[in-house]
Amino acid sequence: MSLVFHQSGDPASVLQWEPFAPQPPKVGEVQVRMLYAPINPADLNYIEGTYGKQPAFPAVPGNEGCGRIEAVGAGVERLSVGDVVIPTKALGCWSEQVTAPEYQWIRLPAEIDPIQASMLRVNPVTAWQMLHSFRELRPGDFVVQNAANSGVGRSVIQIAQHLGLRTINFIRRMELKNELLALGAHYIFPDSDEGLNAAKEAVPDANIQLALNAVGGDSALRQMELLTANGAQVTYGAMSRRSLKVPNKYLIFKNLELRGYWLTLWMDHAPVSELQKVLLPLAEMMRTGSLKLPVAKVYPIQEFASAILEAREDGRDGKIILKIA
Repeated sequence: MSLVFHQSGDPASVLQWEPFAPQPPKVGEVQVRMLYAPINPADLNYIEGTYGKQPAFPAVPGNEGCGRIEAVGAGVERLSVGDVVIPTKALGCWSEQVTAPEYQWIRLPAEIDPIQASMLRVNPVTAWQMLHSFRELRPGDFVVQNAANSGVGRSVIQIAQHLGLRTINFIRRMELKNELLALGAHYIFPDSDEGLNAAKEAVPDANIQLALNAVGGDSALRQMELLTANGAQVTYGAMSRRSLKVPNKYLIFKNLELRGYWLTLWMDHAPVSELQKVLLPLAEMMRTGSLKLPVAKVYPIQEFASAILEAREDGRDGKIILKIA
């Protein structure tokens, strides 16, 4: 069985739980029994037809997930039956079984929590890549971010802590402050002009070379105010649905670099060896508990309509997860 949609539209309406007959894996392929998969905003946008990639119908959504190999084809060398794996690409994880080439799967430690593992490939990898790809940061350096309570934001806090970096975090819901401090956040402020002033007072001489922007609009401008000369702001989301309107002073007098990051683009072109260099350290952090993402609720996949409705709610603390097997 798979969740399938034959046209773009409201996910709760166009998705159908349909039977399919999985074929034995061909040469170089593995067949995976999917266990869990999260509902990400990108999944919903993909079904709605508003994502950066358009579906070819009939389509099975599910950008990430975790499963266990139940069959291997001839010529498979790296993976074995029983291995816990996650996909390196969006393979349609909202399905009981997924068959794909061996190189499109990464084996994880057998003892890893499969629910946590199902969330490994998107948010933690996005955080890791942004912390490593735009500026050469050293232990003690500062990173500023907004939407710090999001999945990426929480990953940034925990990975930065692991790397010895310090984070300045802006959030809308200050009741989450203690929760984020427990993850390793160093400074937390409300995402407002008052919060910006408080940050300036708390770290007046901080050399902030990297800002991670998931909001846009005025929130992004507040980050630019904190960045030091020649710093970089990396935009990976637009939660406010407001474009960046950059005052000239940030470009002329600070020489700020404005960049964008889309995980899918990197995943589509990175070789397996490069993917492993990122995913395996993150998997080890997840295995030991130094990287953990919150889960709001786990739904049986047959209850997908209710799961999607809850995934769309604001103020939710954690991911909605589909239990597939």
